[in-house]
Amino acid sequence: MSNLKLTLACWDYDRTRPLMDGRVKPEGIDLDIEILRPRQAFQRMLDNKEFQVCELSLASYTSLKGRGDCPFVALPVPLSKIFRHSCIYVRSDAGVRTPQDLKGKRVGTSQWSSTGLVFMRGMLQHDYGVKTRDMHWFMGGLNSFLEPPLIPLDLPKDIRLDFLSGQQTLERMFAAGELDALLSLYIPNLFLECSPNIARLFPNYKEVEQDYYRRTRIFPIMHTVVLREDVYRAHPWAARSIYQAFVRARELAVDGLYRRVTGRFALAHRSRGGGLARVRQRFLGLRSRAEPAHLRSRRPLRSRAGPLSARGKCRRALCTRRRMIPCSI
Repeated sequence: MSNLKLTLACWDYDRTRPLMDGRVKPEGIDLDIEILRPRQAFQRMLDNKEFQVCELSLASYTSLKGRGDCPFVALPVPLSKIFRHSCIYVRSDAGVRTPQDLKGKRVGTSQWSSTGLVFMRGMLQHDYGVKTRDMHWFMGGLNSFLEPPLIPLDLPKDIRLDFLSGQQTLERMFAAGELDALLSLYIPNLFLECSPNIARLFPNYKEVEQDYYRRTRIFPIMHTVVLREDVYRAHPWAARSIYQAFVRARELAVDGLYRRVTGRFALAHRSRGGGLARVRQRFLGLRSRAEPAHLRSRRPLRSRAGPLSARGKCRRALCTRRRMIPCSI
């Protein structure tokens, strides 16, 4: 009996590469893989159901499920997981020192319905009592054009959301003092240029993120993998086969971080041994009973990369996205 042929669209991650180069193959399935950046894959899947298997924004999936109109079946494959506490920026003169100070403030964002923004709004509400309706929102491009939402917005009436027009951008408004805060998945140029007018709400975001995980046990999922519902109904066994293939691919990716004589990444230091337990300890500050005794060190956790330096005048840590190896664990 011939294998089932399916198309898969996803980005070229370390944890998907074993599927792309053939080291891992789902049992009974031949995958035709198209490498696309997440935003491209999301749009084509949501608009036209163009692929049978696809990486998808978790917020888009849950939004469709909540509306009772979801043509996909999600697999427990978190292709992208990342904390977002580092993505909240505030004006230095706006009087915002704590999350609660955001109440009544003017807040800009470029992607209202992205999973990262959904997580940040939820985190502000659940951890700090700051509800979405407590702020005046502005939506537009960070420093260029605005990408439309993947799924049309349907917001409650008590949410104040204004859309930027003309040549307005969020960074221009922020620099002019017309915004008090930015929730941005991308690092603003003002921050990279070491402007004295911008700072992170959580300067010690790494410690805040580790504390968040210890309290909640949540390592926020950004992207999942979905199977078209018509394919699932015709071949329900395919879901398990695809899931198991992604698990094997992830294991190869994590193992490959350590079992090399030469460095795979352009990093000054890398840990040796420990595999997944080492990743958990280094990046999440966790220690498992299953870890070897020599890994249960009480030494302070150290970041993978040093601070960003600009001609010796500015030292700012890059965001979590750039400092942490994005293993899905």
